[in-house]
Amino acid sequence: MPLHSLQHLSPTAVLGLWQLTETPAELWAQLPQAAAYQALMPATADASRQAQWLAGRALAHTLLQELTAATAADMVVHNDATGRPWLAGPTHNLTLSLSHSGEWVAAVLAAGGRAGVDVEIIRDKAQRLASKFLSTLEWDDAAAAALTAPEAANTHYTRLWSAKETLYKLAAQRGIIFKKQLLLSSFVPEESGEIPATLVLDCAETRHCICYCQPAPGYVLTYCHESFS
Repeated sequence: MPLHSLQHLSPTAVLGLWQLTETPAELWAQLPQAAAYQALMPATADASRQAQWLAGRALAHTLLQELTAATAADMVVHNDATGRPWLAGPTHNLTLSLSHSGEWVAAVLAAGGRAGVDVEIIRDKAQRLASKFLSTLEWDDAAAAALTAPEAANTHYTRLWSAKETLYKLAAQRGIIFKKQLLLSSFVPEESGEIPATLVLDCAETRHCICYCQPAPGYVLTYCHESFS
């Protein structure tokens, strides 16, 4: 099952989920501009990483047709020096964010503004590394949530990590310190909801809202789109 769902976040932004079941060969057959993508494929990617990489590009082209009705063959997804994806071609000021983990690939495509998306397998890694990316207040909130619902601790810590990854992509800037510049306010953990967030850049603070859900058992998804005012 390739394309899983499309969700319009606004008239100018769409979120897509792809459940990865195809082989790299099957995904190559779905991509326009195959020669261009063959030149861009990371040389060290194994078969699993190739499939995730290709599915991300296939999903980006699907969102492109959904949002703009543009000819997919006119666009090619590149990555800049920071690893962020961007569309080469007549992009109409399009912003693209991509993420993949396990068998899931997620993307947000927006006409104007900025966007971030992250999908993660739920595991204990985020809890083990929490001191490296959570502020003191976030640490206290997470510990309290884990005491209240210990069976959901891995999900909650993975959700926090994912939310910060989405906020990081929204910032579009390297060298960010996650525990000092990407801040999450207190919220009541549920299966889906919103996390108030603050981005601290160049001594200025901006407020944001990170949406979260579980697209499938064992996974967490976070995303955000904001139009420029």
